[in-house]
Amino acid sequence: MDNLTWTGALGTILDPILFAVAGFFIVLTVAQIVLSFFAAPVTLQSNPDGTLQKQGGVLGTVESLNKWLLLGLIAIAIAYIVGGMIMPYGSAGIVGAMAKQFTPVWIALVATYVLSITFKRKLGLYGKLFDSTIGMIGFGLVMFWVYTAIFGAALEWIPTHEPLTQVSGLKNKVPGTAVPGAEVWGPGAHYLLGGDNLARDVFSRMVYGSGIVVLIAPMATLFAFMVGITLGLPAAYFGGKLDAILSFIANLVLAFPVILLFYLLVTPEITLTGLPQYMATVLFFFPLIFFGVLIHSRYKTQPQQNYIRLAVVLIPLFLIYASAINAVASKIDFWPLDFFDIAPGILVVFVSVVFVNSPTVFRIVRGLAMDIKTRDYVAAAQTRGETPWYIMLWEILPNARGPLIVDFCLRIGYTTILLGTLGFFGLGLPPDSPDWGSTINEGRKLMVAYIHPALPPAFALLTLVLGLNLLADGLREESLKD
Repeated sequence: MDNLTWTGALGTILDPILFAVAGFFIVLTVAQIVLSFFAAPVTLQSNPDGTLQKQGGVLGTVESLNKWLLLGLIAIAIAYIVGGMIMPYGSAGIVGAMAKQFTPVWIALVATYVLSITFKRKLGLYGKLFDSTIGMIGFGLVMFWVYTAIFGAALEWIPTHEPLTQVSGLKNKVPGTAVPGAEVWGPGAHYLLGGDNLARDVFSRMVYGSGIVVLIAPMATLFAFMVGITLGLPAAYFGGKLDAILSFIANLVLAFPVILLFYLLVTPEITLTGLPQYMATVLFFFPLIFFGVLIHSRYKTQPQQNYIRLAVVLIPLFLIYASAINAVASKIDFWPLDFFDIAPGILVVFVSVVFVNSPTVFRIVRGLAMDIKTRDYVAAAQTRGETPWYIMLWEILPNARGPLIVDFCLRIGYTTILLGTLGFFGLGLPPDSPDWGSTINEGRKLMVAYIHPALPPAFALLTLVLGLNLLADGLREESLKD
């Protein structure tokens, strides 16, 4: 069985065009940067509000050409993807074969964009995101990896091999190497991105690794926000000793270097004491507190609806909470209805991320609430006789949503990098885990001779964090327009 080239038959047509367009784009980008320092802009048209609509002169011409070249690069990338999806396996090379494997992701992305753009005026801040080019690009990058985690890591439609499967003879082999003894010409017949130092498929491990990152990073960030909001709002609203005590605890945690704190939490000696489980018992209880207070403060004047809503929300949450902290043959093993078990390594990392991020979120929420509580609508709610928790959760918190949403997106990016750093140092997750940090660490050991095992997970990590940052920028732009 033959090995695959990068672009196969498709490359004979598209590769020369790609190199030409990319070359011109790089040259004109450098020229645009240089001209921006020296060329005097010439305004040709302006919008009614005075903002620039079109720029003339040499700089304006270069900018216009660059936009068209960028669109050309995007069109070529789409051609590679579409060609790979419709051409027989192997005809479009490695790029086409990977594009074919990602077919469910492409379909889901197109459907998401079509539906979102169609109904964007009815979708609030999320719909306004599609008025921002930066936001749309960031959203696309993030959702690509979200759908990859769903269709690849969860449903296993994308990977061509198991993440721990080793094939003899494929140790450190280059991308596109044929699998010895493969009976069928199709998915699984090649290591699309090569083999690592243990002869495992780099492409499949990258796809499975997305599931770990996409699951832990947003969930840990969400839990950290639950903790930070639940403690930050009363600290700002009531002030006094409560504020002083909570602020002191937050500053105490923030005083520790992050990596040192993580190292202390994930070391085997600390893990064996059961400390991560005890911390999970406390930290995981905050969503119950948050949703319980949120519902009760809103519907306490309607007892029947109040009890029904509390039961519908809190009972499932409590069952999930009890299952999450309970583990057989561990320090906490009391709950008979244990529906699932969290792997010890993942629990340690998850708790560590929540613990480290919570004080920062607390300070952000506290600062925003201290400013908002002085507004007139808060005074009006106090005059109506509303309870403090109603005012905090239904008057102050909604008006702080803009900065908090932006920070949430950015913090997922920070958490993703943090998870990669932990995996790189071999902390928390098991050594054979396909998470991107561990994979990068394994690949960098032989990077002088073989660069292909470390580059795909590093590129995946880069694109996800870049997408989160662009998404945050787009949300900030649109939230400022409210």
